[in-house]
Amino acid sequence: QVQLVESGGGSVQTGGSLRLSCAASGRTFSRYAMGWFRQAPGKEREFVATITSSGGSTYYADSVKGRFTVSRDNAKNILYLQMNSLKPEDTAVYYCAQGATFGILSSRTSYDYWGQGTQVTVSS
Repeated sequence: QVQLVESGGGSVQTGGSLRLSCAASGRTFSRYAMGWFRQAPGKEREFVATITSSGGSTYYADSVKGRFTVSRDNAKNILYLQMNSLKPEDTAVYYCAQGATFGILSSRTSYDYWGQGTQVTVSS
C-alpha cells in the first residue's frame, strides 16, 4: 500500500521561503515520477512541478518557474519542493503525488497516488 506524507507547510510573508517534503513508502520509489500539485480555496487542483524517476529531468508550471525547485532523494524515498520568493497567490494546500510511470508527468490523471496535503499560507 502506497503512502505519501507531506510536511513542511506553514505561514510565511511575501518573499519568504519554505521547503516541503514528501515521504513515500509502499513501492519502489526510484521507479516512478513524482509531482507536486496545489489547490487554492474555490479552485481546481493545479500542477506545480514534476520530476522523473531518476531525478534527471524536471518540469514546472509557468507560475512557479524560477522560484520553485523540485528534487528527490531516491536513497531516502523523499520528494522535496523548495519554494522561494513566495507570493500570496501561492497560498494553497500542496499535494505530492506518485506517477504511474517514470517520465515527465504534468497531468493529474497521470498520477496513481496522492498525499493528504499540507497548507501553505503566504501573507502580504
